Amino acid sequence: MAILCLSTFVVLAQGKPFNDTMFLQPVEVQAVRASDKAPFAKSNLGKKEIAKNNLGQDLPFLLNQLPSVVVNADAGNGVGYTGIRIRGTDATRINVTLNGIPYNDAESQGTFFVDLPDMASSVNSIQVQRGVGTSSNGAGAFGATINLSTNEINRKHYASINNSYGSFDTWKNNFLFGSGIFARHFILEGRLSSIRSKGYIDRASSNLWSAFGSAAYVDDKHSVRLNIFTGKEKTYQAWNGVPEYLLKSDRTYNSSGTEKAGDPYNNETDNYQQTHYQLFYNQKFNASWKGNLALFFTKGRGYYEQFKAGQKLADYGLPDYVDGNQTITETDLVRRLWLDNDFYGSIFSLHYQHPKTQLVFGGGYNGYDAIHYGEVTWAAVAPAVPAHYHWYDLTAYKNDLSVYGKWTQQITPAIQAFADLQFRNVRYRINGFRNNPTLRLNNHYAFFNPKLGVTVTHNGWQAYLSWAMANKEPNRDDFEAGTGQQPGAETLHDLEWGLERNGKTFSAGINFYYMRYRDQLILTGKINDVGAYTRTNIPNSYRAGIELQGQLNITSWFNFSGNMTFSENKIRNFTEYLDDYDNGGQQSVFYQKTTISFSPSLIGGASLNFIPVKNALISLIGKYVGCQFLDNTGNKARSLDPFYVQDLRLSYGISGKRIKKAELIGQLNNIFNRKYEPNGYSFSYIYGGSTTTENFYYPMAGFNVMVGLNVGF
Repeated sequence: MAILCLSTFVVLAQGKPFNDTMFLQPVEVQAVRASDKAPFAKSNLGKKEIAKNNLGQDLPFLLNQLPSVVVNADAGNGVGYTGIRIRGTDATRINVTLNGIPYNDAESQGTFFVDLPDMASSVNSIQVQRGVGTSSNGAGAFGATINLSTNEINRKHYASINNSYGSFDTWKNNFLFGSGIFARHFILEGRLSSIRSKGYIDRASSNLWSAFGSAAYVDDKHSVRLNIFTGKEKTYQAWNGVPEYLLKSDRTYNSSGTEKAGDPYNNETDNYQQTHYQLFYNQKFNASWKGNLALFFTKGRGYYEQFKAGQKLADYGLPDYVDGNQTITETDLVRRLWLDNDFYGSIFSLHYQHPKTQLVFGGGYNGYDAIHYGEVTWAAVAPAVPAHYHWYDLTAYKNDLSVYGKWTQQITPAIQAFADLQFRNVRYRINGFRNNPTLRLNNHYAFFNPKLGVTVTHNGWQAYLSWAMANKEPNRDDFEAGTGQQPGAETLHDLEWGLERNGKTFSAGINFYYMRYRDQLILTGKINDVGAYTRTNIPNSYRAGIELQGQLNITSWFNFSGNMTFSENKIRNFTEYLDDYDNGGQQSVFYQKTTISFSPSLIGGASLNFIPVKNALISLIGKYVGCQFLDNTGNKARSLDPFYVQDLRLSYGISGKRIKKAELIGQLNNIFNRKYEPNGYSFSYIYGGSTTTENFYYPMAGFNVMVGLNVGF
């Protein structure tokens, strides 16, 4: 696709562009984003802000300086598998859309940006809404929303080559081009990217590539656009973490692959390819009405490979193997756990614009068909296992239909009211699990998600108040609890109040939030029917906090920006379950009030920016994250220490006639070489008459460097 677009771009002459600016802000993005006056806490990033620290790290790390954000990475350097939490909520509760189209995995509801590496290089703008926010498409927003857009129109032609290199033999290379508007109506864009890294953690290597192609036709009343994103990742597994007893002596330790005797198995990897097809049609009917319709299809297929020692043949549905007088019941083997899935559907929206009234009607439908299967590719006792043997083949189907209506009314010049009503209908059929293949489920959920708010604007000040309700179905893993322990849906009531002041010299904002959960799903240590730890609904929990942010342009060569979040995140009447290896079964411990895991009470970020000479920038970037608990007991022995990390970014650019811009960027991460861990997990049990706790951590790299050279034509 990219090669075809490039060849076309070379031979076609650029024509006079159309004059109407209606499609510069894509309709499909307007439908799901919050406007400047919307009564929600939000942050917007433009292309320049995205590009200035886009040297190869995954997209969550580009959002690290936004309020209430905490990021982590399995490999320890931001390349490969990464994670993000906003207000303590993880990626399974964050609604993510790409050009208004759902991006979250339908079953896990997680977001895996590693599947489309270097996506940020094609993104024109990002909006992050904290809290429930406004109605979106796809998985229910249950703490935050991230909206990515690539569909803004670039009127002028461009081409750029971007190369970065840094610590841990990390490389990023990409080539981007765009035709601008030619022959009055046409636009072609493309990108090819490669990212490679050995990772900070032992063997936590990443080999990633991706491509993007887009072709569009635009006139004063219509636009049609086809996007194709594809990406392939191969990462050596690093998801086991480092045990606490090795954290000081061997903090890059990786247990993956070590079941193999001698050297670790060299292909203990995760392998996945995902391709997205998006087709958009936008229509301007008249001065007041416009609409859009989009169709999409996403194909995903991949596996993770493991060396497993001493596996019982019976666990794989195989009989014991008799070799002469010897009966063999176990063997070493290599297995692949596959996922082959199709995600497809449509989104739509219809917009009415009047000087005082705005209406948006929209929604979408998506379907998800998945096959989960396990394949044995090698066995030490080869005759015992048939070639390419599948020991399970399981299917799952999910359908999601939602519609929403949004109304914005300018009541007076200073007061604007907002209402948003969403209905969502979900059907989810699961035909067995790997460890419980006979469990069949057919679940149906019907959700009503209302949102109301008001915004008051006066003399450069803006205040808002909103209330929103959200509902969310459980994830795939939650349902493996068995027929007697099936989880229920979760409900969230979110109250937000904010005050903002925006000016050329000084900008500031304060936001108060209270998020009250009913039946929130959390880990309690309770074991399900197949002996796995499964999340359980708890009746009463909440998050309450204050978010502060500000920016000060002190002089023409010095400015400051920062944010800070203070919060309390609590569970009332929590019961912990501990495995009792002395007596069998489990013991329970009751807590009247405890802290929600991975929810620091203090998060802060700050950036000092100096411009010593024209086209040069020096930025001191700091991030503080308070104590995080690894489980929901509030036990200090099961926690992550607070950390402060200081980065330094240097950049210098030049421009000319032949080369539009050349920029050299140096990113010095963790310049004080702090040892810190933003993520981990814990489990506890009773043995020998006492409680034993085992903690595992995901350390981040100490001082490390990335240097990039970006050249635009």
